[in-house]
Amino acid sequence: MTETKQTSTTKTDRRPDCVTEIRMGNSVLTVSGFFKQGATDTAADKMMKVLEAEAAAGHKAQLSP
Repeated sequence: MTETKQTSTTKTDRRPDCVTEIRMGNSVLTVSGFFKQGATDTAADKMMKVLEAEAAAGHKAQLSP
């Protein structure tokens, strides 16, 4: 198997804020996440916006019994 190196298009390289590895069969998928620099919203703030948008759209939560 060949390994592909991806290059960054940003001016400064930085370490990812979060890294997740998922195993699918014999393969491992690695996902790196970056948060916007200088952002002031917390994860709780972002989740509240998602919940408010879903409530406004009339979506109902699907919970398992």
